[in-house]
Amino acid sequence: MSRNLQPEKNTRSKWILWPYRTLLLVPLLLLGPLGVLAFGDLDLNTHWSRAETASSGLAPEPQDEPAALIQVYGARAYNWRGAFGIHTWIATKRHDARHYRVYQVIGWNLYRGRSAVSVSHVEKPDFSWFNACPDLLVERRGPGVDALIDRIEAAVTTYPSPDEYRVWPGPNSNSFTAHVARQVPELGLDLPPTAIGKDYLTDGKLFDLMPSGSGWQFSLFGLLGVGLAREEGIELNLLGLSVGIDFNDLALRLPEGERKLDRHAPGSEVQARALLAGGQGVDVDNVRRHGVGEKQDRGEARAAHSD
Repeated sequence: MSRNLQPEKNTRSKWILWPYRTLLLVPLLLLGPLGVLAFGDLDLNTHWSRAETASSGLAPEPQDEPAALIQVYGARAYNWRGAFGIHTWIATKRHDARHYRVYQVIGWNLYRGRSAVSVSHVEKPDFSWFNACPDLLVERRGPGVDALIDRIEAAVTTYPSPDEYRVWPGPNSNSFTAHVARQVPELGLDLPPTAIGKDYLTDGKLFDLMPSGSGWQFSLFGLLGVGLAREEGIELNLLGLSVGIDFNDLALRLPEGERKLDRHAPGSEVQARALLAGGQGVDVDNVRRHGVGEKQDRGEARAAHSD
């Protein structure tokens, strides 16, 4: 009888040990963000009150672009937090509008007795986030976009955590952006793996659409999950750190960001087109090769905007 119990005991031991073995991956996943912290282009010295918020040149002047426009931006978080994650926001401009409307979650609003959800009218929504130049994650413009803006506005009002904010694992600014994106899947928003909080599903859900709307995910309060989608590919989430493969863009999804497997893939096409539409005169082929997110291209875009 003891012989029969031995296989059952071994099986039970394996099930008990697998969570501990999984946690051993955490130090390995942290190597990327720690590398960004040590060697990346992060501003660790400037006080937040003196940080730059200038336009990056990715958004056209409202008076120069009559078409309706939606843009979603992401920029490294302030100070050391930027090694681990980004802050995201949504900008909309209706047809013939003279301003943009920006939607985002800002945690310190709660300390002032206000909602974490911020809605503001601005002339340029492509601002730097505490000295971190933004990346344009998705853009939609032209016919039919006004209808999408209506749905974005409706989704903002249904965000279930306006009085709650946690940097990790959520709800935070990325949880808010992901919530809106799930309500408007036509955006096709592929949030990067650095958008910590995107996997924190609102209303206590365990299953929901991926932010792009092109697949599904399971997530246990943003701490443990898996997703499969056409846009994002396959992605695993462990304690908010994401790793996977994006087959659509031929890229590895890593905690420190995406890494292209094909260096000639046009991953930054959306940013190049936005800069051209904004009158920046950027070489699209150069952006395809190097990416607008590179320091040199950002500097050129900012200089062109200031001329």
